[in-house]
Amino acid sequence: MAQDVLFIVVRATNGVIARDGAVPWAISEDLQRFKKLTIGNPMVMGRKTFESLPGLLPGRRHIVLTRQEGWSADGAEVAHNVDAALALAGAGNFAVIGGAEIFHLLRDYGTRFELTEVHEDTSGDVTMPSPADDPSWIEVAREQRAAAGGFPPYDFVTYERRA
Repeated sequence: MAQDVLFIVVRATNGVIARDGAVPWAISEDLQRFKKLTIGNPMVMGRKTFESLPGLLPGRRHIVLTRQEGWSADGAEVAHNVDAALALAGAGNFAVIGGAEIFHLLRDYGTRFELTEVHEDTSGDVTMPSPADDPSWIEVAREQRAAAGGFPPYDFVTYERRA
């Protein structure tokens, strides 16, 4: 079986994925989906993403890719370059969960992109392009959700890497 490298992103229509070091939304169904997609697998992330988590997420390894020599945190496996992060992740499936620079660094390794597409323009300080704008990805599934609970409408969208 080939390795599945899953990119997981929640993104506003205008490209925003973070504001002040955090995801601008806490949509319950999106958080449940994130857990289902990551449980039991390593997660590769940047230092800022790791520091934005509410704590260690149970049932998952936390591989942190950072340029900061000497940085450490309880529960984090530290890598200082892409090759080291890939070595820590191993030959099995893993998820890349942010931030934008980490997605960029690992873009050629991604095999599947799980996007929560939030239908609003959101203020924020970190953006990334949509996989829909990249010809190397093809949309294979979409589930629409209506606005509810004070959150705007959103879609769960799955893209796969074109062969």
